[in-house]
Amino acid sequence: MRIAIASIIHESNSFAAKSTPLADFRILRGAEISRFYAGAHNEVTGFIEGGARHGYEPVPTLCASATPSGVVQAEAFNWLADALVDALKAAGPIDGILLALHGAFVAENFDNADAEFTRRVRAAFGPGLPLVVTHDPHCSLGAGVVANCDALVIYKTNPHIDMRERGLQAAAIISAMIRGEARPTMAYRALPMMINIAHQHTSSPPLRDLWASLPELEQQPGVLAASLSLCYQYSDVPAMGNAVVVVTDNDQAKADRIADDLAAQLWALREFLEVDIPSVAGAVSAAIAAAMAAPAGPYVIVDIGDNVGGGSAADATFVLAELIRQNAEGWVVTLADPESVRACMRAGIGATLSLPVGGKTDSLHGAPVTVTGRVKCLHDGKFEERAARHGGMRWGDQGLTAVLEVQPDPARQSSYIVLTELRSAPMSLHQLQSVGIEPAYMKILTVKAAIAWKAAYEPVMTGFVIADTPGATTVNPRRWTYTKVRKDLWGLEGWE
Repeated sequence: MRIAIASIIHESNSFAAKSTPLADFRILRGAEISRFYAGAHNEVTGFIEGGARHGYEPVPTLCASATPSGVVQAEAFNWLADALVDALKAAGPIDGILLALHGAFVAENFDNADAEFTRRVRAAFGPGLPLVVTHDPHCSLGAGVVANCDALVIYKTNPHIDMRERGLQAAAIISAMIRGEARPTMAYRALPMMINIAHQHTSSPPLRDLWASLPELEQQPGVLAASLSLCYQYSDVPAMGNAVVVVTDNDQAKADRIADDLAAQLWALREFLEVDIPSVAGAVSAAIAAAMAAPAGPYVIVDIGDNVGGGSAADATFVLAELIRQNAEGWVVTLADPESVRACMRAGIGATLSLPVGGKTDSLHGAPVTVTGRVKCLHDGKFEERAARHGGMRWGDQGLTAVLEVQPDPARQSSYIVLTELRSAPMSLHQLQSVGIEPAYMKILTVKAAIAWKAAYEPVMTGFVIADTPGATTVNPRRWTYTKVRKDLWGLEGWE
């Protein structure tokens, strides 16, 4: 039994200033895939490990991914779609396909690019070849993917720490199909509802109990998968919104019944989903007070408007400017700023320099802030994370990295600006530890994220506050003009 493995992952922000070219994608083929995903906690790792568990030969073909960013250029999508089908065909005789897709891939020529990927794969291999797909819960799930695959499995956690398990679940489903032990049937429900990103932590109320019920449902006889979509509020596409997918073993009535019940429960959560987030000044003030009162451990400020994992610029300066204005100490801010990295590289370790940092991508993320500091560290930006963290990846790369120490006053704790060449989401504490900063010793940590940071930072923090920052991933959807989303979408109203 030979099962082909492939993956194309991109979370596409309709409001980001720049489109995404093919050059932004990391593309792996064949044996490169097994080496890269070895020891990781990703769904592709689960696909590969499923071979030993279920007695099939995994055949890695093509894996392509890019950091969340703007809508993907048409020529990039066309190349990826052709490369996917060609790689699968080159795999030789196969008994099925495991395909990892994000679910929020938007291209200039396809609003639902993931549905087009599955349509092309199905057209190339026919309706009889088993095809099982996985999705990120931040998906804009339309009917297209469901129509073109045999089963769809969505991660059950945010932060996403169960990706490997979902890969193994998909492997179990396709193995049973090939052996004739299962005939998946699916029920799909799209809700006119958008759960705001601020409420998408699946281990906290109001989502906790509903999301915790999904593994219990899958213990019922004949239930192969039960999934909910959190939705991705930065995609201006018709399918944007929450959704339900249930997969049963040849029992459409049961799939429909469970899907209807989950959809009703999700819809009923609306009364608990009010969003009340402090201003940047208020968040920084609260963080300073909490950090000074805490005996040990940092307080976290969440710069939600510059959520790198949601496709933002990673160089917003609103929080940095406010930390400086309020004379905070012992803080860390990370900015993607290649220009400033190069300046630090030229100056060398130990040099003191003044330079404008951040705010260089577009007009959404604030103006550059001029700071004076000492170059504390220069690094290649590569680090390793072995624990299960959001995204499931083992190897991190933030490009050439410089650490600028500011406020080097013996009477105060130094603060640090981490300047990176590449945008890098705060999924791992090793992002800071690798450049000589111990997060647990700081007073204030800032993260450019929404929920994803929690898996890494919760073990060391004393608390957190979300700041209502502007940016490409602002928490307030009324800061954008949506033209394609459904007009009755709950969650867009009630904002100033």
